[in-house]
Amino acid sequence: MIIESAVPADLERLLAFREEAASWLTVLGTDQWRRPYPSDKLRATIDAGVVFMVRDGATTAATITLTPEAEAGLWTERELAEPSMFVNKLTVARTHAGQDLGGRLLDWASDRAYRSGAVWLRLDAWTTNGALQSYYLRHGFDHVRTVTDGGAVNGGPRVSGWLAQRPTQLNSDHGLTDATNLQPAQPAHHLRTT
Repeated sequence: MIIESAVPADLERLLAFREEAASWLTVLGTDQWRRPYPSDKLRATIDAGVVFMVRDGATTAATITLTPEAEAGLWTERELAEPSMFVNKLTVARTHAGQDLGGRLLDWASDRAYRSGAVWLRLDAWTTNGALQSYYLRHGFDHVRTVTDGGAVNGGPRVSGWLAQRPTQLNSDHGLTDATNLQPAQPAHHLRTT
């Protein structure tokens, strides 16, 4: 499988991924991703070069957003002063479920973050999705705290404030062929407001 930077033509596939994941998550009993994500905000992340697609031949198997920008209101000033990269919108197509592709993507993200100078790989997960939180814990993340104050990018109260982190490290065992260009890390104190 090859990982490459998303292009504007991937926007519809990314929106479909989110809908597919929301339907699956509903069956599992969680309300995660039921509110649509604004397509203009998703397009902006594609244009910023922080969205990546995993291709398995002609099929798009997964996506991950890896950015040096933190969502406002989640991390402390001290934490933001530490070089970090943030994982968002990790989604695996149901056709590729059960192959630990998500775990391999987290290892890829850790490796990429390390190579860009980051010390931490951080994420915020759905506050009521205990299974997802356990998944991240099994993949080497440590829970930092849960933040419920503030609002969500796509409207309503904050719902994705379970914060976790793991140290970055070199890891070429993820098994993905990286066809992206590694960009130097930007300062971790930039806040994502979109």
